[in-house]
Amino acid sequence: MIIKSKLDKAFGPSGTFAGYTIFVIGILTTYSNWGGLLLVLVGAFMGFSSTSTLIDLDKKKLKFSNNLFGFIQTGKWIDIDTTMKVGIKESNITWTTFSRSNRSIDTVKKDFRIAIYDSEEKEIMEISKHDSLESAMKKLKIIGEQLGLSSI
Repeated sequence: MIIKSKLDKAFGPSGTFAGYTIFVIGILTTYSNWGGLLLVLVGAFMGFSSTSTLIDLDKKKLKFSNNLFGFIQTGKWIDIDTTMKVGIKESNITWTTFSRSNRSIDTVKKDFRIAIYDSEEKEIMEISKHDSLESAMKKLKIIGEQLGLSSI
C-alpha cells in the first residue's frame, strides 16, 4: 500500500496564481494563435507543479517527489532502515512578493510536519504536513507503527 502526502506548491501562492492566470490566458489565446500553446505550457508548469512524498508500506521505502505539471513524478526511493526515527517539527514558511511599486507582501504559512531522521537524528526528509499539533501527533503514531520506527 502506498500513502501519498502533498506538501507544497513549487512556486508558492503568488507563483501558483500567476501560473493559473497564464494557463487560462494561454487557452483563450490558442483559439486565435498557436503561439498560445507556449503560454499553456508555462502556466501549467507554474500553476500545477508541487511537492509530495510517497510511502510504500509493503516495501518499506520513501520517496520525495517533485510533481512537474502536477502529474510527472520525479525523485528517488529511499529504503527505510530500522535505526531511523520519525518526529514532528514546526514549519514557518514565508513567501515574499514584490509589487511594481516595490512594496512587499508577505504570506506566512505555519504548520507542523512529520519528518524522518537518520540514526544521528539528522533530518532526511519531510513526510507529511498538518495544520494542528494534535493531528500531527496522531499521524506520527500511526506512521511509526506502520513503518516500525521509534519517534523522537
